[in-house]
Amino acid sequence: MPETVASTGHDVLAEEREVMKERDTDLVIVGGGLGGVAAALAAMRLGKRAILTEESDWIGGQLTAQAVPPDEHAWIEGTGCTATYRQLREGIRNYYRCFYPLLPEAHNTARLNPGMGWVSPLCHEPRVALAVLQEMLARYRAGGQLEILLRHRPVAVETDGDTIKAVVVASLETGDKVTIAAPYILDATELGDVLALGNVEHVTGAESQSQTGEPHAITGDPDPLDQQAISWCFALDYLPGEDHSIDKPADYDFWQSYQADFWPDRQLSWTFPDPITLLPVTQPIFDGPPQRESADDLWHYRRILYSQYYPEGVYSSDITLVNWPQTDYWLGPLIGVGEEEQRRHLRGAKQLSLSMLYWMQTEAPRRDGGYGYPGLRLRADVVGTEDGLALYPYVRESRRIQAEFTVLEQHVGVEARSELEGAEVFEDSVGIGSYRIDLHPSTRGRTYIDISSWPFQIPLGSLLPVRVNNLLPAAKNLGVTHITNGCYRLHPVEWNIGEAAGALAAYCLEKRVTPRAIRHTSSHLAAFQGVLTDLLGFELAWPRFTPR
Repeated sequence: MPETVASTGHDVLAEEREVMKERDTDLVIVGGGLGGVAAALAAMRLGKRAILTEESDWIGGQLTAQAVPPDEHAWIEGTGCTATYRQLREGIRNYYRCFYPLLPEAHNTARLNPGMGWVSPLCHEPRVALAVLQEMLARYRAGGQLEILLRHRPVAVETDGDTIKAVVVASLETGDKVTIAAPYILDATELGDVLALGNVEHVTGAESQSQTGEPHAITGDPDPLDQQAISWCFALDYLPGEDHSIDKPADYDFWQSYQADFWPDRQLSWTFPDPITLLPVTQPIFDGPPQRESADDLWHYRRILYSQYYPEGVYSSDITLVNWPQTDYWLGPLIGVGEEEQRRHLRGAKQLSLSMLYWMQTEAPRRDGGYGYPGLRLRADVVGTEDGLALYPYVRESRRIQAEFTVLEQHVGVEARSELEGAEVFEDSVGIGSYRIDLHPSTRGRTYIDISSWPFQIPLGSLLPVRVNNLLPAAKNLGVTHITNGCYRLHPVEWNIGEAAGALAAYCLEKRVTPRAIRHTSSHLAAFQGVLTDLLGFELAWPRFTPR
C-alpha cells in the first residue's frame, strides 16, 4: 500500500487500516501450506468461518511455494488418503487435460503423470497445484466463509491461562498488524511458529534414546539443534547449444571444495550416499537423451513437464525440479537460533543451490568427457520468483507439540516392532499415511536415516497439546519425534493432519465440546470419527500391506 496519497485517500486508508487491526472468526489458521489449506476446507465444509494467513505469495506450502512434487506411498492411486487429497490429485490431472495441448495418448491416460518423473506418479508444475488449490477454496472465499491474508507472518500470540485468545500477524509489505481472535487457533506454519510465540509446550530437534527408547534416536542428551537439512529448490530446462550460465555465486569457492565427513565426495559432484545403504552412488544429471520417457538419472527424478506429451514445437525442453541430495543444507538449523543466524542459514541454503547450478553449467563432468552443461536454464517463471529459487525453502522438520500421545518409532518402525506385524492400532485414529522413516542429514553432521515403516494411523492424541486447550497442530508439528517425523512429514500425511485438525475444531464448536473430551469419551469419539468417514471421506485404518 502506498505511503504517500492524497489527503482524502489517506483518511480512507487510515480508517480501513484501523478496522483491519482487530478481527474475529471461528478458526484462525496460521500457515497456508498443505495442512493449512486442508484445515480450511474441512472447517468450511462443516459450516465454519476461518481466516487463513500465509507468509509467502502462494498457498500450498511444499507442493507450491517450496516447489516439491508430491512424495507419496505406493498405494496412493487406490487408497491411503482423504477424499479431498484425491480431489486435489485428480484436479491437477484435469487441469492439464483442460488447459494444455496434450497429445491424445497422454490426454486419455487415466493416471496421467504430467512430468513423467519417477519420484511420484504425479509430478507437475507448482503453478498448476496452486491453481487447483485456489479453485478448491474459491466458493468459500466468494461466500465470505474464508479470508486469506497472503504475505502475513505471525508476530505475537495473546493468551489467557491455558487458552490462546488471538494471534497477531504482520504484513510483510507494510508492517501493519492484524489481531485475529477465534475460539480455535491452528498452527500450520512450516516451523511451528505459533507454538513458540504462545509458549505452547513443544520439542525441537532430536530426542535421546533415554527419553523415547527409539532404536534410532541419538545417544546421550537430547539435542534441540539437531534438525534435518533444508533444501532451496529450483526448476530447470535444457537447451543444448545455448549458454544460460548464471554469474558465479558469492559462496561458490566454498561449496566447490566442501565435503562433509559422512559424504563420499565433494558436495558438488554426481556422487552421494544411498540413503538406505549409505554406500556411494554415482548418478549424473543425464544418462542418455533427456527427452526419453524414463531413465535412472537426476533429470528424470523430479521431472515436472514432459515435452513429448505435446505436439512437436510446443515445448523446446522438458522441465525438471532440483531437489537432490547435493542441495541439502545442513550447516545450521532454522529453529532455536536468533534471527541473524537464521538469515545466515537461509542465505547459505540459497548459495548452495545456486552453486550447484553454476557447477552443473560450468564444471560438471559429462558422459562425452567434457565439462559443464551451459544449456541448463534456470526457470524463475516456474517457481514465481525473480532469483529463480522457490518462494520458500523446503523445510523437513518443525517444532512439535508436547502431545497427549506421541508417536514413537516403536509404533511404526518395522525393525523397532520386531516380530509384530503392522503398525500400532490406534482406537482414536483420525487418518492414515505411509512413508519410510526418511531423515535427511542433520545440522549436527549426521548422515541419512532411512528405514522401513509400516503403513500407519494418525492418532487424535497426537493433535492435542498437553496443556493448551484450543490450539491444534495442522502440519508437521503434531506429537511425533525427530525419528517419526521422518514418515509423518510428507504431502498426503500433512494434508490429512491439517484436515483432521480443521474438522476437529469445527466439530468442537458445533457440539460445544473440547478436543480432549472427544478423545476421552467413547461416544464423542465415535461420533467425530463418523463425521470424518461419512461426511468428509477419511480413511481411518489400513488393510494389510507390506512395509516400505
